Amino acid sequence: MTVWIIFFALITLFLALDLGVFHKKDSVVSMKESLIWTSVWVTLALLFGIAVYFIYEHQLFGLNTHGSSGADAITKYYTGYILEESLSLDNIFVIAMIFKFFKIRPEFQHRVLFWGIIGAVFFRLVMILLGQAFIEKFEWSMYVFGGILIWSAIKMMKDDDEESDFKESMGVRLLSRIYPIDWSIQNGHFLEKVNGKTVATPLLATLLVVEFTDILFAVDSIPAIFSITDDSFIIFSSNIFAILGLRSLYFFLSGMLDKFKYIKFALVFVLMFVGCKMIFHHQLTFLKEHSWVSLVVILTALVSGVIASMISNRKEERNSID
Repeated sequence: MTVWIIFFALITLFLALDLGVFHKKDSVVSMKESLIWTSVWVTLALLFGIAVYFIYEHQLFGLNTHGSSGADAITKYYTGYILEESLSLDNIFVIAMIFKFFKIRPEFQHRVLFWGIIGAVFFRLVMILLGQAFIEKFEWSMYVFGGILIWSAIKMMKDDDEESDFKESMGVRLLSRIYPIDWSIQNGHFLEKVNGKTVATPLLATLLVVEFTDILFAVDSIPAIFSITDDSFIIFSSNIFAILGLRSLYFFLSGMLDKFKYIKFALVFVLMFVGCKMIFHHQLTFLKEHSWVSLVVILTALVSGVIASMISNRKEERNSID
């Protein structure tokens, strides 16, 4: 329990510094700033992996109930982190569409994402604990989770880029039952007084849509990480560090999402891989005994997607010149 308290205190400190100190005023996040913060969050995630190694190697805080070595624990942590970070790329595409649909000004986007992260931390914890309890009680749930991932991969292949009507989403419908929404307000507040009545702003509607979207994406990502490990601390910590870096990653990638058109195919492959790993977990014991193999497969898929995108971009540039 002690290590959980320390971890939550650490995350609270990071978030307090983020919004209360470094992003106290609403401003447009530049490419340079987003790159710096992306590097900061990735560095923190990697450093925490070292802490995971020592905790499990020396069996501290009573976390190592499976008797895992430090090397095995850090490999699973890094694999989970990279898996969750890669799956969040598809989330970035949708968030960009949501901001565009609701016409959220760039200086207010960080505020929406910050509070979206707060909600995501809570919902991810609940879903991880429920998922772990479900797997421990029902072994067949591994087949269900694996099927969900394969279905998600197939759905991702079929998805087109048509813009949805986010005003019809569940979050907006629930909000409109509590507060009327004034779509003309663009002042950075979530609630506002209009003629003595409290109304919701497009910023609050956007926050709820982002939150519900993250829950839907968690239906994919949470089962995916259970294919790596069933250790709740490794699952949660790798998940949270991936989420914490999502804001900076969004501002870094949002302006060049079209440059990585083959990333989606890499994500489809990753989902297929982890889905098959869960369904055939009794047969694929090699992957369970050698956790580094999953890390290599996932990294190879992502790097291949990036390289394929870069090659395609260069060909298009040459053709446009010719």
